[in-house]
Amino acid sequence: MAQKPKVDPHVGRLGYLQALVTEFQETQSQDAKEQVLANLANFAYDPGNYEYLRQLQVLDLFLDSLSEENETLVEFAIGGLCNLCADRANREHILQAGGVPLIVNCLSSPSEETVLSAVTALMGLGAPGARRHPELTALPVVQCMLRFSLSASARLRNLAQIFLEDFCSPSQVAEARSWQADAALGIPLPRTEAPQQP
Repeated sequence: MAQKPKVDPHVGRLGYLQALVTEFQETQSQDAKEQVLANLANFAYDPGNYEYLRQLQVLDLFLDSLSEENETLVEFAIGGLCNLCADRANREHILQAGGVPLIVNCLSSPSEETVLSAVTALMGLGAPGARRHPELTALPVVQCMLRFSLSASARLRNLAQIFLEDFCSPSQVAEARSWQADAALGIPLPRTEAPQQP
C-alpha cells in the first residue's frame, strides 16, 4: 500500500494547498498538472478544506480548467467542482462566476466520468434550499438528460432520471420531449413554415 506524502507540520494544510496551486500554475508538464489537479479535487472532498480552497481561488482554477483541451484536466476539474457543490458558499461562488455554462459544456464530453460529475455538479448547484437558477434546467439541459435517461450506462441513466424527477417540472420534461420528437440525435430538424398570407 502506498504511503501518503509527508507534509511538513510547520507548513500546515493551507501552506500545502498553496504549494499545490503554485505547482499547478508554474509547471509546464501536463502530467504534473494532471496529478496536482487530481490532488486538489481530492482535497475538495473534505469540508475542512473549503475555506482554504476558496481563499486560494481553487474554485476559479477548476472553472478555468473546464475549458482545457486536455480531457484529463477537465475530468479532474469537474470532479473537484462536484465535490465542492455540497457547500452553500461554494455553490454561490460557482453560480456567480458563470460556472453553469462551463459545467453544461461538460455534458458533451466523451468521458463518462466527466459527464457523471457534470450532472452531479448541476444537481448540487440546484440542491434543496438553494435558490433556483433557470439555467440549470434550461431546455437543452433537460433534452440532454432525456437522452442520458436512455443510456446503456446504468449510472448515467439513473442519475439522469433522478435529475429529471427531482429538478425538472413535468412541463419542462414534456416540452423537452416535444422538441426531441422533431430532432435527430439532439440536432433540431428544420421546421416547415406555414405559407404567408398575401
